[in-house]
Amino acid sequence: MLELYTDRLRLRSLRRDDWEFFLQTHQDPIINQFVRRPDEESVILKKFEHRLAPWTYESGDWLTLVIEEVDTKTLIGFTGLYCANFDCAHAEVGYMLATSGHGKGYATESLKAVIDWACLSFNVHKFIGLCAKDNIASAKVLEKNGFKLEGILRDNYRVDDSWIDDCSYGLLSHERS
Repeated sequence: MLELYTDRLRLRSLRRDDWEFFLQTHQDPIINQFVRRPDEESVILKKFEHRLAPWTYESGDWLTLVIEEVDTKTLIGFTGLYCANFDCAHAEVGYMLATSGHGKGYATESLKAVIDWACLSFNVHKFIGLCAKDNIASAKVLEKNGFKLEGILRDNYRVDDSWIDDCSYGLLSHERS
C-alpha cells in the first residue's frame, strides 16, 4: 500500500472501504461540472474496481490515491497520475476534491506530493495537467505547482450539450519547486 504524507495530508492507496466516498464524489454534479456528466453507479463501480487492482507505472492506468486529513482522517478527495507516454517520459496528473475540501489548498498540497514522489520513483521528464478553460480553481492548482500553460485545446470534449475547451499545462521535472 502506497502512503505519502504532507504536513496536513495523507495520500494513500484506494481501498474497498472507500467505495461510498468514491461513488459520492463521482456522482456530485458540482464536482464534475467541468469533467463529465456523472455516470450511473454501475459505470462508476467498474472504474472503482479497476482502480483497486495492483498498479504499475508502465501500465498506462491511473494511480488513484485517496486524500485524507492527517488529524481528522476526513476524506478530502482523490489525486494521482498515469504514464501518458512511456517513451517520452510523460505523466498526466489529476485531482478531484469533495466540495468540503475546496479552497483550502489541499489540491495544491497533494499534487506537489504526487509530483515529488513520481520524480523520485520514476524517470518522469514532463508532467501534464489538463483542465477546462472555465475551471479557474484547477488552473490555479497547476500554476501554484509551477505548471505553465502550453495551449488551449478548443472544443476538446463535450459535457451534455456543451463543448469544453481544455487548457493544456506542462511542468518539466527540473522546473518543479
